[in-house]
Amino acid sequence: MIKVNFERRGSGTPLVLVHGIGHRWQAWRPVLDLLAERHDVIAMDLPGFGLSPALPPGRTYDLASSMTMLAEVFDGFNVFRPHIAGNSLGGLLSVEAAGQGLVSSATALSPAGFWDNSDRVRALSMLRMMRTSARGPRFATDVIANNARLRAATLALLYAHPGRVDRITAMGDTAAMRNAVGFTPTMRTGRRGFSWHGTEPTVPVTIAWGEKDRILPPRQAQRAARLLPSANHVRLPDCGHVPMIDDPELVARTILDTCARADTAHPIAPPAKPKNAAEAS
Repeated sequence: MIKVNFERRGSGTPLVLVHGIGHRWQAWRPVLDLLAERHDVIAMDLPGFGLSPALPPGRTYDLASSMTMLAEVFDGFNVFRPHIAGNSLGGLLSVEAAGQGLVSSATALSPAGFWDNSDRVRALSMLRMMRTSARGPRFATDVIANNARLRAATLALLYAHPGRVDRITAMGDTAAMRNAVGFTPTMRTGRRGFSWHGTEPTVPVTIAWGEKDRILPPRQAQRAARLLPSANHVRLPDCGHVPMIDDPELVARTILDTCARADTAHPIAPPAKPKNAAEAS
């Protein structure tokens, strides 16, 4: 049984949002209300991240196990083949879920898994550095969060406009990175590869890359285009690795357009929401 923390808003066909490694559902906060105007939006904390507990003993954080996890979580949300949108690690999970027929459409924002070996090593090194910084002395992380210039400089790896991240959000994100019990096992999987070699999806897929992404440089979009020729490939101008705060309107429109392509082709009636809006099991 998989239990996850989540935020649910809106009505319409279901749309599940999946964050990147070390992050939490609040990464989607800038676009939540825009998406909820048309969809039953569920922003989840992946197992071992945010406020979601770790996977049960014996469960692993690899790509195949993540698909089993998503299927169970969807069932707990009482949704069937929802739309999905993901960022970074969440983007990789979204593309794989589309390839396995678990979702009606997928929007992947700077997805992991379309790297060569050198870019993979580079990205994982940067993530380890961010984790080490988050686990530093609490007074030091508080000083950074409370100083606008230091905060922006620290977050420049993730955002093209880090100055838009407020103190409370920065402190919450730092705590999420520091306390993420799923970080190490996910990174261990990443060191073994975590590259996408799946089946090309038959549902609508959009791959969107921030043109100022410093974690997964936009050159990786070229590899994604070769591996997924039938997907819609777009660039996100003036956006970094986590583009939702850089241009929420553009990100929301990109996701909504992908969902609309699927809903127009194969309309699905929205399912009833679960009685318990605090966790899916």
